[in-house]
Amino acid sequence: MVTQEMANEYIYTPRELNREVRLHIEMGFPRILLEAEISNLSKPASGHLYFTLKDDKAQIRCALFRASASRLSIRPENGMKVLARGRISLYEPRGDFQLIVDSLREAGEGLLRRQFEELKKKLQDEGLFDPSHKQPLPPYPLQIGVVTSPGGAAVRDILQVLARRWPVAKVRLYPVSVQGTEAPHEILTALQAANDQNWAEILIVGRGGGSLEDLLAFNDEAVARAVFASAIPVISAVGHETDFSICDFVADLRAPTPSAAAELATPDQAALKESFSRAQRQLLRRIRDRLQRDTQGLDHLSHRLRQRHPATRLAEQHRHLDTLQKALNKSLQQQLKGRESLLANLAKRLQQQHPGKRLNDMIIKINNIRHSIDKYILFILNQCKQALRDLARTLNAVSPLETIGRGYAVITSPQSREVISSIEQVQAGESITSQLKDGRLTSTIEKVSTKPLKPAKPGSGSRT
Repeated sequence: MVTQEMANEYIYTPRELNREVRLHIEMGFPRILLEAEISNLSKPASGHLYFTLKDDKAQIRCALFRASASRLSIRPENGMKVLARGRISLYEPRGDFQLIVDSLREAGEGLLRRQFEELKKKLQDEGLFDPSHKQPLPPYPLQIGVVTSPGGAAVRDILQVLARRWPVAKVRLYPVSVQGTEAPHEILTALQAANDQNWAEILIVGRGGGSLEDLLAFNDEAVARAVFASAIPVISAVGHETDFSICDFVADLRAPTPSAAAELATPDQAALKESFSRAQRQLLRRIRDRLQRDTQGLDHLSHRLRQRHPATRLAEQHRHLDTLQKALNKSLQQQLKGRESLLANLAKRLQQQHPGKRLNDMIIKINNIRHSIDKYILFILNQCKQALRDLARTLNAVSPLETIGRGYAVITSPQSREVISSIEQVQAGESITSQLKDGRLTSTIEKVSTKPLKPAKPGSGSRT
C-alpha cells in the first residue's frame, strides 16, 4: 500500500539507481593511479582481464579490457605489485564498485627486482661474473680501504673487527652516501680515487642491510663496472646474509655482512699468534732433538777416536797382517797341490798321446780301412758286372742289327739321314740308302705304289 508521503517521492528501480550512482562516480572522480597487489586474476577467452587490487586492509574489483590488455608491457600475475591507471565506475547489473584499468606497470619492489634481474643477466652475458676475472686477496694486507657511509653501523663493525683481528693494518675511509640519488656517483668516484691513489692493498665496499630500494646504489650498472675494473681487489659487503647486489657478483669476493668482509680481508692475529707459538714450540723441540742427536754423535765420534788411536790401529794392522800371511800360505799350498794334480793329469795324457802309440793305432786303423775298401770295391765290381750283363741282354733285344740280321733293312735318305718309314717321305727318282746286315745299298726309286708287296721268300732278293 502506497502512502501519501511515499507518493510524493520518486521511486527508483535497481537499474535506475545503479545508473545514477555510476554517473555520479564517473563524474566525481577523474582518472586515478592506484598502487596495489594483484589477486584473483582471471583470463577468460574473450581477452579481457579481471582481477582484484588489494592492500593489507581493503580491495577493489578491476577490469582490463582486451584492447588495453594487448598494449601491456608486463605480464600480470597474482602477487605482483603494480601501478594501475584507470577510472572509477560501477558495474550496473550487479551493483559492483570497480576500477576500469587502462594501463598497468610494475611498481615498487617488483619493478626494482625486474631491473635487478635484467642488469644481472646483461653483465653475466658480458662475462663480468666469470671466476677467471677474480683477483686473489693479499694474505697479510697492511693498508685497507673502506668505501661506505662514515656514520653507518657498517664502518663501525668493520673497524671493530679489524682492530680485533689485524690491528697492524692501516685503514683509509672513503666516505660516501650509500642511499639516495647521489649515492651511485659518490661510490663510483670513491672507487676511482682509491685506484688513482693506489694506496690500499684491498678495498671493502658495502653498507648495512635494507630493502631492494635501499640497496639501489649497489645495483647501479656504472658502480658494478667500476668494481669490476678496479685494479685493487674488492670485497663486496652489501646488506645482510640474504641480501644480494650486483656488486656482490662482480666483486673479487662477496661477504655476507660488513663484519664478515673485515674477517675475510685479514688474518686472525690470535690464530697467527697461536700458529707462531706452535711453530716456536716445534722449533725448540727440533733444536733440542738436534742437540741430543749431535751430542750422541759426538760421543760416538769420541769413542771411535779412542778406538782409532795409533797404537790400537798398529796392533790391529799387525793382527790383520798375520791373518793375511796365513791366508796367503794356505792359498799357496792349495795352488801347489792343484798344480801337482794338474801336472800328473797332463803327464798321463801325454803318455796316452805318445807318437809310437799313436803310430801303431794309425797303422791298425789304416789296415782296417784298406780291408773295408777292398771288400767295398769287390762288391761294386760285382754289381757293375751284373748290371752290364743285364744291359747287354736288353741292348741285344732292342738292337736294329738283330732285326737286320733276320732279313730286314733300314732305309734312310742320303741327304737328310732320316729314316724313311712312309712312302710320303720319298718321290720317284730320288736316291735312298738301305742298311743290311753286312753292308749298305744305294738305290734309285723308279716307282712309288701304295699297293703292299707280298712277303718275299727267305733268301730271295727284293727290289724297291
